[in-house]
Amino acid sequence: MAIGSKELAPAELDTFEDSRLLEELRKAKEELFNLRFQSATGQLESHGRLRAVKRDISRIYTVIRERELGIRATPAPVVAPAKATKKTKKAAEAEAPAADAEEAK
Repeated sequence: MAIGSKELAPAELDTFEDSRLLEELRKAKEELFNLRFQSATGQLESHGRLRAVKRDISRIYTVIRERELGIRATPAPVVAPAKATKKTKKAAEAEAPAADAEEAK
């Protein structure tokens, strides 16, 4: 992908949920509107950005349509694994005598 947003790479779009895709689409359309307005008033500095935003919109539409047709899978919700709690030496030593006391009973 030579031109376009780095955060909207096709591989990245695969990981987005449908609601996030629609939100990105709304943002891109809003940006395109603003860029067109700047172009009409002569204030646009980078004309390449117009092309990039149009391509981003097309990529998003493509991903949405492919999901509707079943060509591209909708991402499953990612569940973060529970973090293992780290025990300090003092906490481990404090638990050891308590465990020994329970075993003695």
